[in-house]
Amino acid sequence: MGFWGFCDLLLLAAAIASIAFSVIWRQPNLLINLTMDAQHLTAGLIMGVILLLSWLISIGALLSPSRSTTGFVVLNWAIVVDSIAILVVGTSLWFYTLHIQDNYLAIWEVQSNATKIAVQDLFQCCGYFEPNDTTVAIGGFCSSPAFVAGLYNATVTTANACVGPITGYAEPMLNQVFTLVYGFMAVVISLFLASLCVIKTRQEKERFRKIDAKRGGRGFV
Repeated sequence: MGFWGFCDLLLLAAAIASIAFSVIWRQPNLLINLTMDAQHLTAGLIMGVILLLSWLISIGALLSPSRSTTGFVVLNWAIVVDSIAILVVGTSLWFYTLHIQDNYLAIWEVQSNATKIAVQDLFQCCGYFEPNDTTVAIGGFCSSPAFVAGLYNATVTTANACVGPITGYAEPMLNQVFTLVYGFMAVVISLFLASLCVIKTRQEKERFRKIDAKRGGRGFV
């Protein structure tokens, strides 16, 4: 049961981490709020709640009578649900990075001018794909249309635009997040296998107990 208990603690840690980051990253932070949108954070929160419910089921299984395997069977079905949730969240984040420039264009376009200006000031850039494109917000570093037009480079159109700095910050963060999420899969698989071992052990003990009872409680020679 030692290994099972260790895996169960890791499941709790994964649940807490998922819930905590999903809540913390909702706090005002210019770059994190731009990188992790509400959809990502909600998915992470749901996954964390699912993992936490599975951990609670595991406590019920642990406290069940030593002859019973029902709790661990239910736990393993819950772990199957966990693995599906992890796979969905991790894969959606990974797939998001495959089209990262286009995906963040959609996010950039819906930002307020104040947010755009703050990002442009931070990265010393203007617009998204081009410094003078229609998404630019005039103000701060991008002080005027004439200044913005002067940043345009016909040879490298994305020069002085914000696409590079934004995706350069967002992509490593997303890579770390989906790698961590996929790491949770190792936890749930290990707990699943450990639970199978517990089920097998309890079944064997119960079988020997019944054999012993038939022999009048005299045990084996």
